[in-house]
Parts: sequence; structure tokens; C-alpha cells
Amino acid sequence: MMLFRNLLIASTTLMTMGAVVARADDSVKQHAPQKQSANQYVIENKKSKAVVSLGDTGLPELISVSAARRPTSTDDIGTSMTIITEKQIQIQQRRSLTDILARQPGLNVVQTGGPGGTSSIFMRGNNSNEVKVRLDGMDINDGSSTNGMFDAGQFVTDGMGRIEILRGPQSGLYGADAMAGVIDITTAQGQGRFKPFVRIEGGGYGTFNQTFGARGSKGRFHYNVEFSHYRMDGFNNIPSYIERYYGANRQQRHEGNRNDNRGVNIRLGYDVTHNFDLGLTARLIQSNNHSYSLYDLQSENLYGDKGVREQNNQNEAIVRGTAHLVSFHGLFDQVLGLGYMTNRNRWTETGTSYGSPVNPDPDYYRSSRLKVDWHGTFNFKQYGQLLIGAEHFHDTFNTSHTASSMWDSGYDTSASMDTTAGYGQYQGNWNHILYGAANIRYDANSRYGNHVTWRVAPAIHVPGTGTIIKASAGSGFHGPSLYQLFANQVGVGYSEKGNPNLKAEQLIGYDAGVEQKLLHDRLNFGATWYDNRVRNLIQSSLSIDSSYDYNYSYANVAKARMYGVEAFLNWKALSNLEFNLSYTWTHARDETNDVQLQRRPQHKFNFNTTWTPIRDLTFSGNILYTSGWRDLPVIGSESCSTCAKRHGYFTIDVAANYKINRYVSVYARADNLLNRQFEDPIGYLQPGRAGYGGFMLNY
Repeated sequence: MMLFRNLLIASTTLMTMGAVVARADDSVKQHAPQKQSANQYVIENKKSKAVVSLGDTGLPELISVSAARRPTSTDDIGTSMTIITEKQIQIQQRRSLTDILARQPGLNVVQTGGPGGTSSIFMRGNNSNEVKVRLDGMDINDGSSTNGMFDAGQFVTDGMGRIEILRGPQSGLYGADAMAGVIDITTAQGQGRFKPFVRIEGGGYGTFNQTFGARGSKGRFHYNVEFSHYRMDGFNNIPSYIERYYGANRQQRHEGNRNDNRGVNIRLGYDVTHNFDLGLTARLIQSNNHSYSLYDLQSENLYGDKGVREQNNQNEAIVRGTAHLVSFHGLFDQVLGLGYMTNRNRWTETGTSYGSPVNPDPDYYRSSRLKVDWHGTFNFKQYGQLLIGAEHFHDTFNTSHTASSMWDSGYDTSASMDTTAGYGQYQGNWNHILYGAANIRYDANSRYGNHVTWRVAPAIHVPGTGTIIKASAGSGFHGPSLYQLFANQVGVGYSEKGNPNLKAEQLIGYDAGVEQKLLHDRLNFGATWYDNRVRNLIQSSLSIDSSYDYNYSYANVAKARMYGVEAFLNWKALSNLEFNLSYTWTHARDETNDVQLQRRPQHKFNFNTTWTPIRDLTFSGNILYTSGWRDLPVIGSESCSTCAKRHGYFTIDVAANYKINRYVSVYARADNLLNRQFEDPIGYLQPGRAGYGGFMLNY
């Protein structure tokens, strides 16, 4: 805590001193022929000097702003990564974050209940709660969930200007929950004239979506504000063989899920001086998800319940403000940030059991996170860059349910924790051949102790060949959630209690690969081998006492190993024709009992092509193949988490965009063109063939 306070005081002093210098610099340079905005950075190599803007939709794909917490050429660091631009999202017409992530190498996205349902993101075979997700610098893993994972189910892509996926342990820079990797999302920044727009879309499964907003800049002020409403109604996610097993009637076979999502996405910025700018971002989500699952069907036809339906209402707000200062003619660049996130989830189950309500009082899950952070970069030019930073988090959690019967005693649990961290990184190169970065971080948590993590990521450019050899090694950790530490639910015949003695999960990971560029960089391909070893894995535990009461808890009882290969090929065959291919092979096993880990397919293949035959017409096609995987059986015994196995599947998606004129664009797409019926996870059918279309009005 003392370290954080000292760094915060020092940063505030530097910001104040630098602001004075910035104002002086601004008054001297206000008539200069060329200006570099405070939110712009210079990327230099031996061939060129490029100026890029953070959050600008025109940011080159080959520049990463997350791998080293500063703009860095993707060729100059050993981190294995994928960068998704706003243009790619728009061309492929991916409206939800789950849709765009499911097609990326190294990731497997599992979603229950169709669009809007709970989603889990597995990276390189690691658990979903071991992937850290950030939005505009704010950590947004859901503290109200039982395991602290990020749920992308209600996140739409509107307003997203850039998504960076960093694979491999990243705790050396990003701390807890980044042991598998980081997904860093940046909101698009407005620039240029005032550009309002309206987009209307409709299609299969009762889809009706509306989005409107405006972006642009005026003088020193820039803005991007978008409002959205997404609706889906009528998707039945129960597979036919389960309906037959439980004897579903006609009404049950046609019972559909409904999702209603309303959101606001805002990014504002103001350049106070030439070297000093302020920023504010906010994303607000309000969603209602009504579902009818196989477990509801089971309750009705196996246990005699009536009218069982589930409803989850979610309210989420993510807000972050920043002050960014470039001092001493670019030698020192620093950012001071303040962020807040809150989640309010209300889950209820309608219906009756023997004439009484199944769940008369809802279950509530609430969380909040306050984050204060600062980081600064010393630019020593040819001698490299030194990054230092500090962060402090305050997390709170509450879950409650009112007792409704002698079998239901109710509960009300509240807890909180604080994390203070400091980190440093050096980044440089030798003769434009050997590039790399090395970092170290110290985290002090009030609940599960202190942890030191590290990472090194070198890259070797073989002169004159277009060959780049990359590697990285690092450590990571994932702390137990507040629910896993302090849950306290006691009823007749059962209990679920947290374990305050849980330790953090820990990982050591390595990877190495080769990338090759040919045909004047129009052809780029490569492959990476990775190997991760995890210990102290947190798993649920069950004990049955002498009274035959079932007592659930959590314990550090497992270790695992995940290794595999990620390969890619990007080919710009013509100026208007591009092919992108990726392949992932994953081997993930629980080494405690030598079984395959749940929901980790061994093979994944994705092919995407983009073709622009004429100037204003663009076609996009995508083929996704995923092999079979082990999962929890939904018919029969549910005590074995990997006893069931599903076959693999592949889908074909196509999309077309046509710009009629400056003001009107039309588009259409078809998902799962061959109408493949598949489950992911087992027991939850995914959407079949469906068509969508709409138009956009621009000014």
C-alpha cells in the first residue's frame, strides 16, 4: 500500500509539473506547421517513422498497444497475438463479441442458450476465468459470478474500434486473472466532421436490431456516442434427442428463448494542450434474457413441476477517466486513470411445484470494482524504453436470497478485497536484429496473499530473409473469487460454503514460433508451439456427512498441462482479394487424474476471405471447423464432468455489404449456411441457418 501511495504521489507531482511544461510547449509551438497530438505516438524502425493514434480506427494492424502497454510493432515483440480491427468486424457483420472471438486462433467460446446466453472463453486450453478482459484500460471480469470469469454474452461490438488478443501468461504486466492471456478492447475514437448514422437490421429468430449514434471532432474535442437495441425471440435451444428422452409435448418443443439488450457506448476526449489530454469512456448494458433449458424441461416432465422458465436481468456499467501527459519533448509519457465497474444480476425461476412457486424470491448477485492506476514510460531513444506503473483495486461482492420454505433457508453474503500492485518493464533492441521486452510485477491481495510474476518476450529478425523468430516465457496467477472464498448457503440436506484458505492458481508458460514474410509482405505465415503448466487449480468439492447431507465447497486439488500449436496464413492475393487461415491444436489434461479437460476441442480451423469486386461492394465468407470435445453428460450421471463426448461441427457464413451512395448502405448475411445442427456445450443447441439484412444511413 505504501508503494502505491508513493507512486501515486510521485505521478501526481509529475503530472502537475508536466502540465506546466506542456502549456509552455503549447504556447511556443502553437504556430508550428506540424503538430503531434498528445494521444499520438511515434513508432520508429530502421525503415520508417509512423505516427499512430490510440483508439483511432485507422490504427495499423501491425501496431500493438497492449502487448507492452505502449505502441509496439507486432514484429518487434515475442508475444503471440491477434489484432481485430473495426473494419473487419463491420465487413464480417459480427454483432456480438462472442461471434468474433469464436473465430480466432487459440480461443474456444462456449455459450449456453443461444444469443445473450452465458458465455465462457477458453484460451489455449486454460479455464475461462483465467483470461483477463479489459475495456479501455478497465478490468471487466465479472466479480458477481461464482468464479470471476468474463461473460461476453451481452457484449455487442458496436463502438469497438479494436480488439487485441494476447495469448500466453500476461500477469507480469496485467496481474491476476491474466495467466492464460488478455483480451484488450478499445472503443473507437471520433475524428473529423460530424458523422451521424442509423442502422436497422432484421432477420431470423425474431431478430430486430437498431443502432444509432454519431462520431467526429470539433477543435480539441472528439467524441463517439452510440446507442443500441438488440432483440432476439423464438430460438429453441433444446436438442431433439433430449426432447424425446423427456417426452416433450408440442408446446415444450416450440418454447423459445428471448433476449433483449439495450446499450450505450461513449468515448469523449479533450486535448487541453498540445501534450496533455483528458479522456472519458463508458459502456452501459441493460439486458433481459428469458430461457427455457433442458433442466426446465426435466423439472416439468420428470419431477412434475409446471410452467418452469428462467429469467436473468443484468445491469452493468463500466466507466473510466484518464489524464494523459507527454512531457520533456516526448521523453516521458504517462497516464493517470480512474475506473469504476458495477454489475447487478437478478435471476429468477417462474413456475410451480406441487402448487407452490418454484422460486418465489429472486437470487441477487452484485459486485463493484474501483480501480486507480498510473503508468509512465521513459523513452531513451536508441537505448530502449522503461515502463513503470502502479494499480489499486477495491472489489466488493454480495449475493442474497430470501428464505421461501423449510427447504430453503435463504442467504445474504457480502465480502470485499483490495489489491495493490506495482510493475516495471524494459523494452529495446540490438542492431534492429534482436528485439524484446522483459517485465516483472508484484501484487499484494488482502485475501489470498502476495505474488510476483514475470515475462520475457524476445523476437529475432533474420536480416534479409523476412524471417522472424519469436519466443516468450512467463508466470501467471489467478486468485479465488469472493464467492469461492465466502459463499454461505445452508439448507435442509445440503450446504455450499466458501473456503477462505484457498490459494491462487499458478502457471508457468512458454512458447516459441517462426513467422515468414514473402511477396513484399503480401504473404505472411507462421506457427507457434506453446506449453503451459498449472498447479493449485481450484475445483468444487463434495462431501457427504453421516446425516447424508451434501456439503459443497472449493479446494486447490488439481494440476494441469496444456500444450499445442497455433498456425496462421494471411495472403493478400490481389489488391481486392484477401485470404486468412488459422489452425489450432490443443492438448489439455488434468494431470491429477489423467483425464481430458472439459470443453477443450483438440482441433480448430478457421478460414476467412474478403473480396471487393467493385469499389463499393464487399463480400466476406467464413468457414469454421471445431473437432469433438469432452463434456458433462446431461442425461444420466452428472457426477463425471467429462463422461460425454460430442462430435465436431463446421459452419459456413457469408456476408455482403454495398454502399449505394454517400448516405445509404445495404447489407445482408447468412449464418450457418448448411444448417448444421450442433451443441456447444452439450445439451444446448446452437442457431441453425438464418438470414439477416438491413441498411445504414450516414451523413
